[in-house]
Amino acid sequence: MGSVRWAFRCGSWTPSRGEWLLAARCVQREEKDRIGQFVFTKDAKSAMAGRLLLRRFVCERMGVPWSQIRLERSPRGKPYLAAPLKVSSDSGGVWSFNLSHQGDYAVLAADQGVQVGVDIMKTTMPGSKSVPEFFRIMTRQFTPYEWGIIQSAGSEHQQLAAVYRHWALKESFIKAIGTGLGLDLQRVEFHLSSEPLTQSQSLRQTKMHLDGEEKEDWIFEESLLDVDHHVAVALGPTDEPDFPPHPSPLPPPTTFTLLSFSDLTDSASPLTEEDPTYWDSFKTKAEGPQRQRETHTSRQAAVSD
Repeated sequence: MGSVRWAFRCGSWTPSRGEWLLAARCVQREEKDRIGQFVFTKDAKSAMAGRLLLRRFVCERMGVPWSQIRLERSPRGKPYLAAPLKVSSDSGGVWSFNLSHQGDYAVLAADQGVQVGVDIMKTTMPGSKSVPEFFRIMTRQFTPYEWGIIQSAGSEHQQLAAVYRHWALKESFIKAIGTGLGLDLQRVEFHLSSEPLTQSQSLRQTKMHLDGEEKEDWIFEESLLDVDHHVAVALGPTDEPDFPPHPSPLPPPTTFTLLSFSDLTDSASPLTEEDPTYWDSFKTKAEGPQRQRETHTSRQAAVSD
């Protein structure tokens, strides 16, 4: 079985004119147009990195020439490979992949023989609201048991980190099953590993309860990309006919590999002509809003990666 964990640090990426125009040429035209409509450069960079991560994965791990890759989105916003329809695979089974971008990173997780969802969250103060007010707004997103764990975490910053950790776990599950906004998060409860998360290893001890019952056929990997960024990967069974009913044992968990821009584009083939106005438009955008918006808790954004 295969397993891929890649990350790209968008927050520290200051693309040159050549890099941005190359990136724009290497994604589908409709994606280029969509990315060009973002108001802030931080969002445009994250979206562009996500598309390049996806295309690199399909090209290098699924063996599809860059120019033949056709990526589309499901009605729930989950990316999928629309063309070519048939891709040869080894005995590891069909690939499933998912993206997330938030904070300073874009990440991709992919595995064979299981369904995959990934979510990344940055621990940040909640903008104009106090932490207690932020928690009040988020009350319905977590169960009483989860709130007990969150509020016993220690300082306000540690409690925030616990909120975002739980949130990433829930989003990774939602994105794996493709439910989007239709799932009541009170039905999903996580029992965290007692082992602290680190940047040097990925843990699989956390368990999920759905409607009060532990779901042993779901595995959740957790790790830190850095001290502020928590990432969760959900791995579970699927009803797709092309997937084996009883997947082989998963490979040992791995941490995310940090890629450079050249890593993203080494296998790329330009799909369109260079458009100098695309750079001109990018340079007129501000990096981000003056006041930090609470987009990190938007479920709509999370399921549309």
